[in-house]
Amino acid sequence: MKVAAIQHDICWHDPEPTHAIVDPMIDEAVEGGASLVVLSEMWATGFSMDPFAVCQAMDGPSVAFMIDRAARHGIWVSGSLAIHDDGLAYNRFIAAGPNGELVTYDKRHPFSYAGEHKAYSAGADLVSFEVDGLRVTPFVCYDLRFGDDFWRLGPDTDLFIVVANWPKRRREHWRTLLRARAIENQCFVVAANRIGHADDLDYAGDSTIIDPFGKVLAEAVDNPSVLLADVTADEVARIRSQYPFLADRR
Repeated sequence: MKVAAIQHDICWHDPEPTHAIVDPMIDEAVEGGASLVVLSEMWATGFSMDPFAVCQAMDGPSVAFMIDRAARHGIWVSGSLAIHDDGLAYNRFIAAGPNGELVTYDKRHPFSYAGEHKAYSAGADLVSFEVDGLRVTPFVCYDLRFGDDFWRLGPDTDLFIVVANWPKRRREHWRTLLRARAIENQCFVVAANRIGHADDLDYAGDSTIIDPFGKVLAEAVDNPSVLLADVTADEVARIRSQYPFLADRR
């Protein structure tokens, strides 16, 4: 299966023009053969600590956009959005499938350093889903620092998705931790980070796709990019069979 990480800028607090930015990039990913497209964290609005300004409902325009593009192209479209649900705000990862499937995961580790825990409620459960026989587990930005969560589902995961608004000043943390998560869990990682400038922060992107042995299959720097790579459950199984390190976890 081919996956795509879309590295894009975001119009601050303004979903409609951001939809217009990512729409042709999704088209490009489809033309490249992608079955799963990954957008960034809070991809429609930017990483805002003002939930009243940016939160949408699950039947709002940005989720509808994802559902429509998934159905139109016969693919999965994923990324996180600021969502209000039952009176609470969440940083919610959403994956829309080609046949109306809708998978959600609420970010378990709000970024307290920036006050995210005051604006958005933490999710409780880890989530996995299947795409064309590939076992997929999503995480959102700051979750990347908590390797124990990756370890919990690592043995039953072929591909980790990580969506982010990770700032340029900590880019080496981002790049290092992504490779570590791939290597220690012996699975693929597809990571989509934003570019541009917003709320006094610069974003360098560094989106990437990494294989189960830690090899970088595709990467971008600070320009709009559509990254494509082939990922297979067979390759995960081969690496784990050749190097059965997961069996020694305690």
